[in-house]
Amino acid sequence: MSTDLPEIGKVSSEIFDNIILPHLGAASKNVLVGPQHGVDVGVIDIGGSQVMALTTDPVFIVPQYGWRRAAWFAVHILASDAATSGLAPCYMTVDLNLPLSITAAEFEEMWLAFTEECEKLGIAVVAGHTGRYAGCDYPMVGGATVMSIGPKTKYVTPRGARVGDKVIITKGAAVEAAGLFAVTFPGKIAKAYGDDFAETAQDIFYQMSVVADCTVAASVGVRDRGVTAMHDATECGVWGGLFEVAQASGVGMEIDKGSIIVQAAVERICKLFDIDPYSSISEGSLVLTCRPKKANELLERLGEEGIPATTVGVVVPAEKGITYSEAGHTKTLVHPKVDPFWAAFGREMSQSAS
Repeated sequence: MSTDLPEIGKVSSEIFDNIILPHLGAASKNVLVGPQHGVDVGVIDIGGSQVMALTTDPVFIVPQYGWRRAAWFAVHILASDAATSGLAPCYMTVDLNLPLSITAAEFEEMWLAFTEECEKLGIAVVAGHTGRYAGCDYPMVGGATVMSIGPKTKYVTPRGARVGDKVIITKGAAVEAAGLFAVTFPGKIAKAYGDDFAETAQDIFYQMSVVADCTVAASVGVRDRGVTAMHDATECGVWGGLFEVAQASGVGMEIDKGSIIVQAAVERICKLFDIDPYSSISEGSLVLTCRPKKANELLERLGEEGIPATTVGVVVPAEKGITYSEAGHTKTLVHPKVDPFWAAFGREMSQSAS
């Protein structure tokens, strides 16, 4: 079994299993959910029948997006994982390790937009660290932890899917890949598809959040009353997200590939940059499982909020495996492991710089 570090992106499951997972500091009986494959939140018992769900991610700032748009994205990356707990994000700690190139004016614009978005989402920044350092560069300029607090009976994690649950995906495949390409390389997109398409395609950027999706999902009820698992399809896209929920829950899935939304604009952008939409990064696509009796109500509520979603499959016993159907054939779904977005994005960045 290989334990080599990947060339880029998240570490492999072997690295996680062999190096990280066996060494997690002090044990605590208050940890209800700890680190696990495909689970983006930890959950701790804080007493009084209350829990705190926590998630940590890089602070991802890309100046080319414009400071305000970059800050919006950074906040929603962080808040989205916390929202998948079914509990509203409420607190944040932020560590900013900024590059020497950032100016005071740029930092002020970015930070004011960052905290403005936090305020809209009901998130208070409660602690942090800020500095400029040699060796630090965009887009990873630090890290942050987001916390959600609520009743012990109201949280969910990706390990809660049950046999018989409906599998639902919001917004469809490759939302993040298309959104990032649209705002980073509008010239190339305009050359291929015209100025009007290039301009409207940039609206995909603001689909890169599942905070609203999770809020609607939790409103129909959780666990026995409705939604049993939620997971934001980030690296490796909807294929990775589906696999991770099934793995975390110890179940199988039968997926109809044709039922997964691929927005027309997303499909054209993925074709232009030669990436597979189903395995490409898709912040903004919520993979969730739901008790059958609540699935239609959930789809209706999402639709009322302008969030497209489809039922794409069903949860089955683990021994049936994770499969998807395509053109009348059934295939085994394996985790993509390497997201094609990063290589394609890096290639375009190199070409645009030359």
